[in-house]
Amino acid sequence: MANRRPPPRRRPATRRPARRTAPSRRRRSRRQQRRDNQLLVTGFVTIVGLSLVWAVISWLLVNWWALIVLGALATVGGVVWVHQHRQQQAWDRVRQQALRYGLPELDALHHRDFEYAIRDLMRRDGCTDARQIGGAGDNGADVLATDPLGRSWVIQVKHRKDGDRGSPVGTPDLQRVNGTARQLYGADIVLVVTNGRFSTRCAPLAAQLHMRLADRRTLATWASGGRPLWELLPKIPPPRKGG
Repeated sequence: MANRRPPPRRRPATRRPARRTAPSRRRRSRRQQRRDNQLLVTGFVTIVGLSLVWAVISWLLVNWWALIVLGALATVGGVVWVHQHRQQQAWDRVRQQALRYGLPELDALHHRDFEYAIRDLMRRDGCTDARQIGGAGDNGADVLATDPLGRSWVIQVKHRKDGDRGSPVGTPDLQRVNGTARQLYGADIVLVVTNGRFSTRCAPLAAQLHMRLADRRTLATWASGGRPLWELLPKIPPPRKGG
């Protein structure tokens, strides 16, 4: 019997890469078209802008007198603005220097408005950078200011609707502002001011912590008169060098 040859082995069919479908080609064509349109728009806008700039420059070169007129108008406008700005500053200084508050007026304020009143009194006395920062996350400080002698003030403001008949300001209020005033704000003077009164323990604690207290009586003298607060408080630190 003759030997039969084994049947030839079939090679596995190789998979051809799938061709892009028509929707895929259409998506690619749309993206390319959008990019081309954006380039055309950008180029058109650039050409128009450059054309306008060149037209303006060409016109000004021919009509050079317009530059003189525009320069004169700009100069006059600048002088007027500077004059009005300085006049407004002068009026603000006059208004601040004439600022006065009576205790009934301060008692009737909302606690936030009371903070702004203390800020304005500090500005009246020459603390031009005085600002109100009281609110959430104030770390116990309601007003920050630098006096004309260079000393940095951190003030906590405590308003009592009933004045000295309301609840007294206690030692926790002092401890709260003392814990952050010098570390966070670099305060030279830490002050707690109220239109009410302090508890009996506040004065000894304030002396230990080198803090200052301004009660209702001190506030009345300060707000209704013309003397700065640092002339009314005892043992104020000396001026900073160069202040």
